[in-house]
Amino acid sequence: MGSSEPGGVAEQPLNLERLDGLLALSRAAGWNQNEADWRLLLQMGHGWGLARADGTLVASTLVLPYGAGFAWVSMVLVLPEERRKGHASRLIKRALSDLKALGLTPVLDATPAGREVYVCEGFRDTWGFGRFFLRAARLARAGPPAGVRPLVETDWPAILALDTPAFGTSREPLLKALARRLPQAALVAERAGRISAFLLGRDGRVAHQLGPLVAIETGAAPALLAAALARVAAPLYMDIGDQAPALRACAEAHGFVLQRSFTRMVFGAGRAPGDPSRMMAVAGPELG
Repeated sequence: MGSSEPGGVAEQPLNLERLDGLLALSRAAGWNQNEADWRLLLQMGHGWGLARADGTLVASTLVLPYGAGFAWVSMVLVLPEERRKGHASRLIKRALSDLKALGLTPVLDATPAGREVYVCEGFRDTWGFGRFFLRAARLARAGPPAGVRPLVETDWPAILALDTPAFGTSREPLLKALARRLPQAALVAERAGRISAFLLGRDGRVAHQLGPLVAIETGAAPALLAAALARVAAPLYMDIGDQAPALRACAEAHGFVLQRSFTRMVFGAGRAPGDPSRMMAVAGPELG
Protein backbone atom coordinates (compact mmCIF):
# COMPACT_ATOMS: atom_id res chain seq x y z
CA MET A 1 0.00 0.00 0.00
CA GLY A 2 1.15 3.55 -0.66
CA SER A 3 2.08 6.00 2.05
CA SER A 4 -0.67 7.60 4.15
CA GLU A 5 -1.76 11.01 2.87
CA PRO A 6 -4.40 13.70 3.69
CA GLY A 7 -7.68 12.21 4.88
CA GLY A 8 -5.98 9.16 6.41
CA VAL A 9 -6.06 7.20 3.16
CA ALA A 10 -3.35 5.96 0.85
CA GLU A 11 -3.32 5.79 -2.95
CA GLN A 12 -2.78 2.45 -4.63
CA PRO A 13 -3.19 0.99 -8.12
CA LEU A 14 -6.36 -0.95 -8.86
CA ASN A 15 -6.18 -4.58 -9.91
CA LEU A 16 -8.17 -7.79 -9.57
CA GLU A 17 -6.92 -8.20 -6.00
CA ARG A 18 -9.16 -5.23 -5.15
CA LEU A 19 -12.24 -6.73 -6.83
CA ASP A 20 -14.24 -7.19 -3.60
CA GLY A 21 -13.59 -3.58 -2.61
CA LEU A 22 -14.54 -2.30 -6.05
CA LEU A 23 -17.80 -4.25 -5.98
CA ALA A 24 -18.51 -2.81 -2.53
CA LEU A 25 -18.00 0.72 -3.89
CA SER A 26 -20.45 0.28 -6.76
CA ARG A 27 -23.00 -1.44 -4.51
CA ALA A 28 -22.79 1.40 -1.98
CA ALA A 29 -23.51 3.88 -4.77
CA GLY A 30 -26.44 1.81 -6.03
CA TRP A 31 -24.75 1.34 -9.39
CA ASN A 32 -25.35 -1.61 -11.68
CA GLN A 33 -21.83 -3.00 -12.19
CA ASN A 34 -21.29 -6.69 -11.51
CA GLU A 35 -18.07 -8.68 -11.32
CA ALA A 36 -17.92 -9.13 -15.10
CA ASP A 37 -18.10 -5.34 -15.53
CA TRP A 38 -15.24 -4.68 -13.15
CA ARG A 39 -13.13 -7.37 -14.77
CA LEU A 40 -13.80 -5.82 -18.20
CA LEU A 41 -12.95 -2.32 -16.95
CA LEU A 42 -9.67 -3.46 -15.39
CA GLN A 43 -8.81 -5.30 -18.59
CA MET A 44 -9.52 -2.24 -20.74
CA GLY A 45 -7.76 0.34 -18.61
CA HIS A 46 -6.03 1.15 -15.34
CA GLY A 47 -6.86 3.13 -12.25
CA TRP A 48 -6.22 4.15 -8.69
CA GLY A 49 -7.94 3.70 -5.37
CA LEU A 50 -7.76 5.27 -1.94
CA ALA A 51 -7.70 2.88 1.00
CA ARG A 52 -7.75 3.18 4.77
CA ALA A 53 -5.01 1.65 6.90
CA ASP A 54 -7.16 -1.47 7.40
CA GLY A 55 -7.28 -1.96 3.62
CA THR A 56 -10.87 -0.79 3.09
CA LEU A 57 -11.19 0.78 -0.33
CA VAL A 58 -12.97 4.13 -0.01
CA ALA A 59 -12.65 5.64 -3.52
CA SER A 60 -11.80 4.70 -7.09
CA THR A 61 -11.10 6.15 -10.53
CA LEU A 62 -10.27 4.36 -13.78
CA VAL A 63 -9.13 5.55 -17.18
CA LEU A 64 -9.93 3.59 -20.34
CA PRO A 65 -7.62 4.57 -23.20
CA TYR A 66 -9.27 4.42 -26.61
CA GLY A 67 -7.66 5.12 -29.97
CA ALA A 68 -7.81 8.48 -31.75
CA GLY A 69 -6.18 10.28 -28.83
CA PHE A 70 -8.79 10.12 -26.09
CA ALA A 71 -9.57 8.12 -22.95
CA TRP A 72 -12.63 7.61 -20.78
CA VAL A 73 -12.52 8.63 -17.13
CA SER A 74 -14.64 5.99 -15.44
CA MET A 75 -15.99 4.73 -12.11
CA VAL A 76 -15.31 7.79 -9.98
CA LEU A 77 -16.73 6.39 -6.74
CA VAL A 78 -16.48 7.31 -3.07
CA LEU A 79 -18.05 5.49 -0.13
CA PRO A 80 -20.99 7.53 1.24
CA GLU A 81 -19.35 8.14 4.62
CA GLU A 82 -16.15 9.35 2.91
CA ARG A 83 -17.71 11.92 0.58
CA ARG A 84 -16.93 15.65 0.65
CA LYS A 85 -13.39 14.98 1.83
CA GLY A 86 -11.72 15.73 -1.51
CA HIS A 87 -11.20 12.08 -2.50
CA ALA A 88 -12.90 12.37 -5.90
CA SER A 89 -11.01 15.56 -6.79
CA ARG A 90 -7.74 13.98 -5.72
CA LEU A 91 -8.25 10.94 -7.96
CA ILE A 92 -9.52 13.04 -10.88
CA LYS A 93 -6.32 15.11 -10.69
CA ARG A 94 -4.35 11.86 -10.69
CA ALA A 95 -6.20 10.66 -13.78
CA LEU A 96 -5.76 13.99 -15.59
CA SER A 97 -2.03 13.98 -14.87
CA ASP A 98 -1.74 10.43 -16.17
CA LEU A 99 -3.67 11.19 -19.37
CA LYS A 100 -1.70 14.39 -19.99
CA ALA A 101 1.52 12.36 -19.86
CA LEU A 102 0.01 9.89 -22.32
CA GLY A 103 -1.18 12.67 -24.64
CA LEU A 104 -4.83 11.59 -24.35
CA THR A 105 -7.89 13.87 -24.12
CA PRO A 106 -10.05 12.99 -21.08
CA VAL A 107 -13.77 12.38 -21.71
CA LEU A 108 -16.43 11.32 -19.21
CA ASP A 109 -20.16 11.05 -18.57
CA ALA A 110 -21.18 12.93 -15.43
CA THR A 111 -24.13 12.66 -13.08
CA PRO A 112 -25.50 16.04 -11.90
CA ALA A 113 -23.60 15.71 -8.61
CA GLY A 114 -20.39 14.60 -10.32
CA ARG A 115 -20.63 17.40 -12.86
CA GLU A 116 -19.99 19.96 -10.11
CA VAL A 117 -16.63 18.32 -9.39
CA TYR A 118 -15.66 18.02 -13.07
CA VAL A 119 -16.50 21.64 -13.93
CA CYS A 120 -14.12 22.74 -11.16
CA GLU A 121 -11.40 20.57 -12.70
CA GLY A 122 -11.83 22.16 -16.15
CA PHE A 123 -14.23 19.80 -17.97
CA ARG A 124 -16.78 21.28 -20.40
CA ASP A 125 -20.28 20.11 -21.31
CA THR A 126 -20.93 18.72 -24.79
CA TRP A 127 -24.17 16.68 -25.04
CA GLY A 128 -26.43 14.73 -22.75
CA PHE A 129 -28.41 11.56 -22.28
CA GLY A 130 -30.88 10.13 -19.81
CA ARG A 131 -30.91 6.86 -17.92
CA PHE A 132 -34.24 5.11 -18.37
CA PHE A 133 -35.40 2.22 -16.20
CA LEU A 134 -37.98 -0.44 -17.01
CA ARG A 135 -39.26 -2.32 -14.00
CA ALA A 136 -41.89 -4.31 -15.92
CA ALA A 137 -42.96 -4.13 -19.55
CA ARG A 138 -46.15 -2.17 -20.20
CA LEU A 139 -46.84 -3.51 -23.69
CA ALA A 140 -47.33 -7.13 -24.69
CA ARG A 141 -44.32 -8.74 -26.32
CA ALA A 142 -44.47 -9.05 -30.08
CA GLY A 143 -42.34 -10.67 -32.73
CA PRO A 144 -39.32 -8.82 -34.13
CA PRO A 145 -40.15 -5.93 -36.48
CA ALA A 146 -39.41 -6.37 -40.17
CA GLY A 147 -35.77 -5.82 -41.00
CA VAL A 148 -34.48 -6.65 -37.52
CA ARG A 149 -32.59 -9.88 -36.85
CA PRO A 150 -29.98 -11.35 -34.48
CA LEU A 151 -26.36 -10.36 -35.03
CA VAL A 152 -24.19 -12.98 -36.74
CA GLU A 153 -20.40 -13.16 -36.95
CA THR A 154 -20.25 -11.90 -40.54
CA ASP A 155 -21.96 -8.65 -39.46
CA TRP A 156 -18.93 -7.32 -37.58
CA PRO A 157 -17.28 -5.39 -40.44
CA ALA A 158 -20.53 -3.49 -41.09
CA ILE A 159 -21.12 -2.91 -37.38
CA LEU A 160 -17.63 -1.51 -36.88
CA ALA A 161 -18.05 0.71 -39.94
CA LEU A 162 -21.16 2.18 -38.27
CA ASP A 163 -19.73 2.45 -34.79
CA THR A 164 -16.28 3.92 -35.43
CA PRO A 165 -17.44 7.34 -36.70
CA ALA A 166 -20.26 7.42 -34.15
CA PHE A 167 -18.02 6.77 -31.14
CA GLY A 168 -14.89 8.41 -32.50
CA THR A 169 -12.62 5.39 -32.84
CA SER A 170 -12.79 1.61 -33.11
CA ARG A 171 -13.86 -0.19 -29.94
CA GLU A 172 -14.06 -3.65 -31.42
CA PRO A 173 -12.90 -5.58 -28.30
CA LEU A 174 -15.55 -3.86 -26.15
CA LEU A 175 -18.39 -4.44 -28.61
CA LYS A 176 -17.53 -8.11 -29.04
CA ALA A 177 -17.33 -8.54 -25.27
CA LEU A 178 -20.82 -7.05 -24.91
CA ALA A 179 -22.20 -9.30 -27.63
CA ARG A 180 -20.99 -12.29 -25.62
CA ARG A 181 -22.38 -10.93 -22.35
CA LEU A 182 -26.02 -10.65 -23.51
CA PRO A 183 -26.35 -12.37 -26.90
CA GLN A 184 -30.16 -12.15 -26.93
CA ALA A 185 -29.82 -8.34 -27.13
CA ALA A 186 -27.28 -8.41 -29.98
CA LEU A 187 -29.43 -7.28 -32.91
CA VAL A 188 -29.05 -5.49 -36.23
CA ALA A 189 -31.50 -3.58 -38.44
CA GLU A 190 -31.21 -3.81 -42.20
CA ARG A 191 -32.41 -1.52 -44.95
CA ALA A 192 -32.03 -2.35 -48.63
CA GLY A 193 -29.83 -5.28 -47.70
CA ARG A 194 -27.39 -3.19 -45.62
CA ILE A 195 -27.04 -2.86 -41.85
CA SER A 196 -28.30 0.57 -40.81
CA ALA A 197 -28.27 0.12 -37.01
CA PHE A 198 -27.19 -2.26 -34.26
CA LEU A 199 -27.91 -2.86 -30.58
CA LEU A 200 -25.92 -4.66 -27.89
CA GLY A 201 -26.38 -5.16 -24.16
CA ARG A 202 -24.95 -6.74 -21.03
CA ASP A 203 -25.96 -8.32 -17.78
CA GLY A 204 -25.82 -6.25 -14.60
CA ARG A 205 -26.06 -6.46 -10.83
CA VAL A 206 -29.54 -4.92 -10.63
CA ALA A 207 -30.80 -5.11 -14.22
CA HIS A 208 -29.68 -5.86 -17.75
CA GLN A 209 -28.38 -2.83 -19.67
CA LEU A 210 -29.34 -2.19 -23.31
CA GLY A 211 -26.78 -0.22 -25.33
CA PRO A 212 -24.99 0.93 -27.27
CA LEU A 213 -27.54 1.54 -30.00
CA VAL A 214 -25.97 3.16 -33.07
CA ALA A 215 -28.03 4.07 -36.13
CA ILE A 216 -27.61 6.03 -39.35
CA GLU A 217 -31.38 6.42 -39.56
CA THR A 218 -33.39 7.31 -36.47
CA GLY A 219 -36.37 5.11 -37.41
CA ALA A 220 -34.32 1.95 -36.89
CA ALA A 221 -33.72 2.68 -33.20
CA PRO A 222 -37.31 2.10 -31.96
CA ALA A 223 -37.50 -1.08 -34.03
CA LEU A 224 -34.36 -2.44 -32.38
CA LEU A 225 -35.67 -1.59 -28.91
CA ALA A 226 -39.00 -3.29 -29.62
CA ALA A 227 -37.17 -6.38 -30.85
CA ALA A 228 -34.92 -6.44 -27.76
CA LEU A 229 -37.92 -6.24 -25.45
CA ALA A 230 -39.29 -9.38 -27.08
CA ARG A 231 -36.06 -11.19 -26.19
CA VAL A 232 -34.79 -9.66 -22.92
CA ALA A 233 -36.93 -9.54 -19.78
CA ALA A 234 -37.14 -6.54 -17.43
CA PRO A 235 -35.76 -5.03 -15.27
CA LEU A 236 -33.72 -3.05 -17.80
CA TYR A 237 -31.64 0.09 -18.04
CA MET A 238 -31.08 2.09 -21.21
CA ASP A 239 -29.07 5.32 -21.53
CA ILE A 240 -30.80 7.22 -24.35
CA GLY A 241 -29.33 10.30 -26.02
CA ASP A 242 -31.14 13.63 -25.87
CA GLN A 243 -30.78 13.65 -29.66
CA ALA A 244 -32.94 10.49 -30.00
CA PRO A 245 -36.52 11.66 -29.26
CA ALA A 246 -38.13 8.83 -31.25
CA LEU A 247 -36.26 6.23 -29.20
CA ARG A 248 -37.19 8.02 -25.97
CA ALA A 249 -40.85 8.05 -26.97
CA CYS A 250 -40.71 4.34 -27.80
CA ALA A 251 -39.03 3.55 -24.48
CA GLU A 252 -41.64 5.51 -22.53
CA ALA A 253 -44.46 3.79 -24.42
CA HIS A 254 -43.05 0.46 -23.22
CA GLY A 255 -42.93 1.68 -19.62
CA PHE A 256 -39.38 3.02 -19.24
CA VAL A 257 -39.11 5.90 -16.76
CA LEU A 258 -36.39 8.56 -16.73
CA GLN A 259 -34.23 7.98 -13.67
CA ARG A 260 -31.42 10.53 -13.99
CA SER A 261 -29.58 12.68 -16.50
CA PHE A 262 -25.94 12.55 -17.60
CA THR A 263 -23.70 15.07 -19.34
CA ARG A 264 -20.88 14.06 -21.67
CA MET A 265 -17.93 16.26 -20.79
CA VAL A 266 -14.50 16.78 -22.31
CA PHE A 267 -11.28 18.25 -20.94
CA GLY A 268 -9.02 20.41 -23.09
CA ALA A 269 -11.01 20.12 -26.32
CA GLY A 270 -13.93 21.91 -27.89
CA ARG A 271 -16.08 18.85 -28.48
CA ALA A 272 -16.36 15.22 -27.53
CA PRO A 273 -15.17 12.62 -30.04
CA GLY A 274 -17.59 10.92 -32.38
CA ASP A 275 -20.94 11.85 -33.91
CA PRO A 276 -23.75 12.10 -31.34
CA SER A 277 -26.41 12.21 -34.08
CA ARG A 278 -25.74 8.49 -34.62
CA MET A 279 -25.37 7.55 -30.96
CA MET A 280 -28.98 6.77 -30.03
CA ALA A 281 -28.02 5.05 -26.77
CA VAL A 282 -24.62 4.75 -25.10
CA ALA A 283 -22.99 1.62 -23.70
CA GLY A 284 -23.11 3.15 -20.23
CA PRO A 285 -21.45 6.14 -18.56
CA GLU A 286 -18.51 3.99 -17.47
CA LEU A 287 -17.84 2.83 -21.05
CA GLY A 288 -18.99 5.65 -23.35
